[in-house]
Amino acid sequence: MQQLTRAALQAATFAFLFAIGTHAGAQAQVPVSLFKVITVKDEVTIGLNTQELQALGGPEKAPAGIIASALASRKELTVWQYAVRKAANGDSEMAPLHQIGLLSHDSLRVVPYSTPFAIVPHN
Repeated sequence: MQQLTRAALQAATFAFLFAIGTHAGAQAQVPVSLFKVITVKDEVTIGLNTQELQALGGPEKAPAGIIASALASRKELTVWQYAVRKAANGDSEMAPLHQIGLLSHDSLRVVPYSTPFAIVPHN
C-alpha cells in the first residue's frame, strides 16, 4: 500500500512538472511586445509578436516607431487588443481579447507598455 502511494506521488509530481514545462515552453515560443495606443478620446493596449513587428517595418526603428510609421503609411492596421484576465491558477495575466482595427490619426501616440503579469501570446 505504501509503495502504491509513493508511486502515485511520483507519477503526479512528474505530470505536474511536465505540465509546467509544456506551458512555459508554449508561452516562450513567440514573445509578444505590448504597446499603449493613445488618442484624444481613449487608449488601448495592443500586442504584436516579433514576426508581426518585422513584417511592419524591420529592426531599423524602435518598435513603437515601427507601429506609428506603419499606421501613417497604411492608414489602418489590424492588431490584437490585450487585457488583464485571471489564469487557470488564479494569477493575473495579459491575454489577447480580440482583434481590432487601428486607424491613423494626427494626434495618435504609440508607447511601449510594460506589465508585471505574464503575457499570453496570440495566434
